[in-house]
Amino acid sequence: MVQEQTVTVGVDLAASARRTAVCRVVWGDEGGLTVEFLVPEGDEELLAVVRAADKTGLDCPLGWPSNFVATVLAHHRGTRLPPPVRFQDRTDGRPGLDALRFRLTDDLTWKATSMRPPLSVSTDLLGVVALRAAYLLDALAATGVPVPRDGSGPVAEVYPAAALRRWGIHLTRSYKSAGPGARALREHIVRSVEVGLGLSLPEAVRAQCADSHDHLDALVCALVARAVQIEDTVWPRTPDERAAARQEGWIHLPGRDLAALRG
Repeated sequence: MVQEQTVTVGVDLAASARRTAVCRVVWGDEGGLTVEFLVPEGDEELLAVVRAADKTGLDCPLGWPSNFVATVLAHHRGTRLPPPVRFQDRTDGRPGLDALRFRLTDDLTWKATSMRPPLSVSTDLLGVVALRAAYLLDALAATGVPVPRDGSGPVAEVYPAAALRRWGIHLTRSYKSAGPGARALREHIVRSVEVGLGLSLPEAVRAQCADSHDHLDALVCALVARAVQIEDTVWPRTPDERAAARQEGWIHLPGRDLAALRG
């Protein structure tokens, strides 16, 4: 059962502390909440924020594709490489994603949301951020706080763009550029989140989300962390999904009702 007052944290992780955005949400016992953005100066301060939270949503892959790891290991050892494979076909007949570039959770998220595939942690620059995440999780584990990659521990992997779509906030273009059109789109997202939650966010929070897609993503991460906490996300369902989630990580897709987060 969720405690009367709980704290969730959202982290839009970047390769450096300077670019990382952190949002903390305190959920009250009568459906109210307080929101603030934090500025940890380094990894130790960020870890302290995570330890103090009931649940943290991290916008970063928590692992690499198992097929990619096996292929790199075979190449490193000078042995024959495993044959390339793809995940199961989509219901519309299109082939599943390349298992060298994408994890099972990436493929399932792509199929569930009809969005374009997530960034590849093995072949895109996202891998640099994932390396930082791996060291952060290792540091947590070293202090006696194990972090299972399926989200059952203190940290869950989240994907803000997919979460917005699950909440019915459909976007036809990116909200992450620097132009005025993207800023207007971020303002629209914030208003839609407020309508879904049934409350108004503080003006300072609204302004920071409009100014910075990193802060907006951190807020969404904190909201999805709440969804994980109250068991309102999609968990691994099959033995194969559970096994993959333990090694590769698992993107937690929230339920479709934002208001459910307030209890």
